[in-house]
Amino acid sequence: MTDDLYWDPFDKIVDVNPYPVWRRMRDEMPVYRNDKLDFYALSRHKDVDDAHIDPATFSSAHGTVLELMGPEPFETGQIIFMDPPTHTLLRVLVSRAFTPRRVSALEGHIRQICADLLDPQIGAGGFDFVQDFAAQLPSLVISQLIGVNPEDREEIRQTIDQTFHIEEGKGMINDVSFAAQIKMHTYFSEQIDIRRREPRDDMMTGLAQAEITTDEGPRSLTTSEAADFTNLLVAAGTETVARLLGWACDLLDSHPDQRADLAADSSLLPNTIEETLRYEAPSPVQGRTTTRDVELHGTTIPAGSRVLLLTASAGRDERAYPDADTYDIRRNFDSHVSFGRGPHFCLGAALARMEGRIALEEALRRFPNWEVDRDRAVRLHTSTVRGYEKLPVIV
Repeated sequence: MTDDLYWDPFDKIVDVNPYPVWRRMRDEMPVYRNDKLDFYALSRHKDVDDAHIDPATFSSAHGTVLELMGPEPFETGQIIFMDPPTHTLLRVLVSRAFTPRRVSALEGHIRQICADLLDPQIGAGGFDFVQDFAAQLPSLVISQLIGVNPEDREEIRQTIDQTFHIEEGKGMINDVSFAAQIKMHTYFSEQIDIRRREPRDDMMTGLAQAEITTDEGPRSLTTSEAADFTNLLVAAGTETVARLLGWACDLLDSHPDQRADLAADSSLLPNTIEETLRYEAPSPVQGRTTTRDVELHGTTIPAGSRVLLLTASAGRDERAYPDADTYDIRRNFDSHVSFGRGPHFCLGAALARMEGRIALEEALRRFPNWEVDRDRAVRLHTSTVRGYEKLPVIV
């Protein structure tokens, strides 16, 4: 029955609509094994959720992207590739930049950016919702928060896109992606060194001055560690919100009645963001490595195995969400796993939610109707981010 069941994160054809395959995996093989690429995959909501909150068993230290995962732990300053207790220490440090007070203070600034991006499109007949708006907004917000120089922000945004570039048979291990990653690290290393000499009121200065407590006592972050931190926050803060907004544009065009309700009643916006995240998770796959043998659904996952947690499949699991394949901005549900769970829950979740809410409100205020030009839409295909790179709309 399962001989013809195949999934891998590099398959561009399946990635266009992976949900039928993921449904079969949930029903027929909840612990999926891919011998060709040497990984297991968990697709049910409960299993994905349980793995997220058990970092002692499902470790992030060996990488969280399939093509980067290996037997040796990562030597990096990026907390996404760390486990507690080190992860906990560094997460507390970075979380200072995302306090409720600091995030809420950005609302007026976010609205102004939306106006600056959208007002020039009025009367133009159409624009690229992602390239002209959805990808620009989060890049500008997170770049200012972190302290990227205004003249560098567009180049940094484009370089982030290149870091996610994948090639057939190579995944993200290719010259384009590698060169972009080196460029990002070099840029932020230089900026951290500048902050040590000339402090400013930004997050990079905070990282340059920060101290962490280790077994050997307190120490400052190295320039490389601080650069890794910065790189992660800028990339994550740009990519996920851009894909979220792209999906919202696409889904609301496909559900014009719900879009009309949303344009008439902005109180529906927060739940719309949550339903969009559940229905089309911008980051659909997270990798982990098992630290011990795991028994699940009659299958043993050996210690040291690469395991992919299918966040987007979990969001469509009918065991957790009735009528899960229906997009409903009024859906009543408690939670989803699109921001992760447990110690690796997305640091910028509150900011992403606010950006999404404001962006849709401002877009609907100016353009209560739009039509996606699907013939010219371009999908972004990576092993860990899923959404649109270009999404032209007619208004």
